[in-house]
Amino acid sequence: MEQEPLKKNNELLNVARILRRNMTRNEKHLWYDFLRYYPIKIYKQRIIDNYIADFYCHSARLVIELDGSQHYTNQGKAHDAARTEILEKYGIYVLRFSNKDIDENFDGVCRMIDRVINERIESLL
Repeated sequence: MEQEPLKKNNELLNVARILRRNMTRNEKHLWYDFLRYYPIKIYKQRIIDNYIADFYCHSARLVIELDGSQHYTNQGKAHDAARTEILEKYGIYVLRFSNKDIDENFDGVCRMIDRVINERIESLL
């Protein structure tokens, strides 16, 4: 499948900066305790098209999203599905975790992220 080159909406730059400075408790936990020092570069609050991804690994074409309660409403699910469809056009895989996953199974979340990053990089070679 041919993928589109990544686009970004520059109007979201200030929003992304604010989100980077005001991460949620679970975003901070995942960033400071795992992703920040991961051996492959991962960006936080990365603009892709008209969306801001919580975390993005370009080498693996992987978005990592942490979902709070608003993502489990009908409106939230519809928004996430539309967003995932757009990201998939760029060849990006979306990996979602709930805040509960971070709170109750942090090591498992980290292992899953590590496994998916390595699988994605291998498949993209």
